[in-house]
Amino acid sequence: MALNKLARSRTEQARLVERAQIVLACLSGKRNDEIATEMKLRPNTVGIWRNRFATHGLAGLYDHARSGKPATYDHPALRQRILAQLEMPPPDGMSTWDGGLLAVSLGVSPDIVWRILRKEGIQLQRHRSWCVSTDPEFAAKSADVIGLYLDPPHNALVLSIDEKPSIQAIERTCGYVHTSSGKIVRAMKSTYKRHGTLNLFAALQVATGQIQGKITATKKRIDFQAFL
Repeated sequence: MALNKLARSRTEQARLVERAQIVLACLSGKRNDEIATEMKLRPNTVGIWRNRFATHGLAGLYDHARSGKPATYDHPALRQRILAQLEMPPPDGMSTWDGGLLAVSLGVSPDIVWRILRKEGIQLQRHRSWCVSTDPEFAAKSADVIGLYLDPPHNALVLSIDEKPSIQAIERTCGYVHTSSGKIVRAMKSTYKRHGTLNLFAALQVATGQIQGKITATKKRIDFQAFL
């Protein structure tokens, strides 16, 4: 129900959420004075929104358009301006954009900027990154590799090979401890014994999904060739 969603919203304006909560309390059968006491409001305020909802439904909880000079921006246009600004580098000395910087740059209120960002699901402080090759021939080379996966030659053996170097071989010590309830349980201690590092070579046979691996003490060319 839209009314329940509005009453629980964390992104809508606080006054709209409060009005929706008033109406829900009214629908539960409570009197105006009871709701006013619980929500620390005046009884006539409760009565206003009870009547507005009864007359106009959910739309009655929203403010009417006010007279005077119209807003200098609308949400669709400002949304496009914000998205375009996010494609630009942030001001000198800043690593990323935030709501305040966007507001100053666009000449609008920070509140409306944050509201639009929340509506679009944009979180400015969350980053995802990946490595990109600087090889100018990377696209052509990767096309050859991808082609082997998508359309391998007849009777071809296509292997996808990777390595995990410098894996710490750790032996954790364990023992038995008494719990507060008197039980004896086995527990791992925070200390451990090092046994050096190992390297893992692994290969996936693309056609069958079979995986083969080999652990080596060193990571040299001869180790890789021996694995192949």
